[in-house]
Amino acid sequence: MAPFTNEAGSEQRFDVNLSILFTELPLLERPAAAAAAGFTAVELWWPWIETPTPPRAELDALKKALDDAGTRLVGLNFYAGRLPGPDRGALSLPGEESDRFRANIDVAADFAASVGCKALNALYGNRVDGVDARTQDALALENLVLAARAAGRIGATLLIEALNRPESPHYPLVSAEAAIGVVDRVNEATGLGNAAFLLDIYHLSMNGLDAEALTEVIDTYADRTGHVQIADNPGRGAPGTGTLPLQDLLDRLRKAGYEGWVGLEYKPGDRPSAESFDWLPPDARSARQG
Repeated sequence: MAPFTNEAGSEQRFDVNLSILFTELPLLERPAAAAAAGFTAVELWWPWIETPTPPRAELDALKKALDDAGTRLVGLNFYAGRLPGPDRGALSLPGEESDRFRANIDVAADFAASVGCKALNALYGNRVDGVDARTQDALALENLVLAARAAGRIGATLLIEALNRPESPHYPLVSAEAAIGVVDRVNEATGLGNAAFLLDIYHLSMNGLDAEALTEVIDTYADRTGHVQIADNPGRGAPGTGTLPLQDLLDRLRKAGYEGWVGLEYKPGDRPSAESFDWLPPDARSARQG
């Protein structure tokens, strides 16, 4: 695929996922690296894999790194276990992991509020052998209601993401419809209406959706979408390294009314992350805020 046109790029709001890009650098150096590449917005998986409640000094240091770089955090995951790694969230796992998720809710929400982040992603968690799926789903709803209320307290959206079955075979939300079903149940339970779909084009394509099917998902759920993430397929690389018509799909999203952030959640390949943005004109990287 040819690089995105300036016109198309300038009408999108892109952010860089610092948990998959610039990982060759320490966490606190990544916001400045993204800024040096021309970006003003970033997102993160929960950075402290081992703990849902990091020391205040570590939270403050990350806030300072974001502020010093002039980058805005526009998306943050709640604690999700070992990610990257075998885990895909904690909120539906009975016992210690559910407790860790609950301990993280206010920590994540308060940190998001401190940096102006308005989107919190709650990964559902894998199915557990020997545990009834209905038990996990009931626990998930309890925890998602708590997360939605915390997000509502800071004026943020709670995101529910569909992943892909080949890479996450034990994760139950592997379609837009499944994720939207959870969104609906959370909104019904809270009455807040602040849960929304995280539409990850790469994950949906890995589930076998071709361009036509992806377009149908966009047309059907654009108004329920709170955040978008992209990577090309195959390979989960930068746009243009695979076969997905990403510019066409993002154009379709915009025409369907989506005006939110588009997270760059792709692998840079065998080159430094800073060299993986040649598909996007430099003047389209510094996003309009909103």
